[in-house]
Formats: sequence, structure tokens, C-alpha cells
Amino acid sequence: MNLNELRPVEGSKRDSFRVGRGHGSGNGKTAGRGHKGQNSRTGGGVRPGFEGGQMPLYRRLPKRGFTNRNSLEIVGINVDLLNRFEDGAVVTVEAMIEAGIIKNPRDGVKILGKGDLTKKLTVKANAFSAGAKEKIEAVGGKIEEVM
Repeated sequence: MNLNELRPVEGSKRDSFRVGRGHGSGNGKTAGRGHKGQNSRTGGGVRPGFEGGQMPLYRRLPKRGFTNRNSLEIVGINVDLLNRFEDGAVVTVEAMIEAGIIKNPRDGVKILGKGDLTKKLTVKANAFSAGAKEKIEAVGGKIEEVM
């Protein structure tokens, strides 16, 4: 099967029907909109969410909390994941992406202290937890905070 051989499933597509083309067509004059009323008019109808004057759902439900638009989305990486790198390597955000540890660094990367580190590494990241700093330096590694 090739792309040029793809066809819609039989019966899934209908030909478009042109309305308002004379009474002989069976769908002329009012063009299927009926007589008078809100939906028969041009620009007629109600806005999305309108419930005929009943208090709409989006106003009946309680609103809670707020979203801080200045907040940052930080990606957390545990120390044990850094064991993928060779001894003495310089670990940057780009190196973590290449190694498959991170897909998207978002607003920054923070190294967290879960797990054990067995290799001496120079780690460059946006932030470090206290536990992560201890574990990296205990093995003889270095820490560099990059902004």
C-alpha cells in the first residue's frame, strides 16, 4: 500500500449538499433553517456555554487557587542517573539530553540527592539540592551552578 492508494472507508464520506438553490431542489427558500426564530437568522444562535438563561456550568462550579505566571518549571534529576557518564566526564544539560536522561530542560535542571553516585564528575546544572552537593563532592566531583 502506498500513500497515493489510500482511500476513505466506503460510506464514510458524503458529497456536500448545496442548500438554498431553488424550491425545485427540495431544499430552497429557507435552506433547511425553518421559519423565523433565532437560528434562522444570519449570525443567529447562542454563544458556546450558553444554557438558555440557566446559570451556565462554568459559573456554577467553584473557582479555586491561582496560577502564578512567573513560576518556573524545573526538571529534577536524581544523582544516581549520573552514573551513566564515564568517570571524570563533564556533565552539562546538553550532555544529559544526549544521554537520554532529559527530554526537555524547560526552565532549568536541578540535581537531587536520591541514590548513590560512584563516579567522579564535574556537574554543571541550574541548581543542586544539599544532598546532591554532598554526594557529588564526597566522590571527589565538582559542582558548577549555571544560569
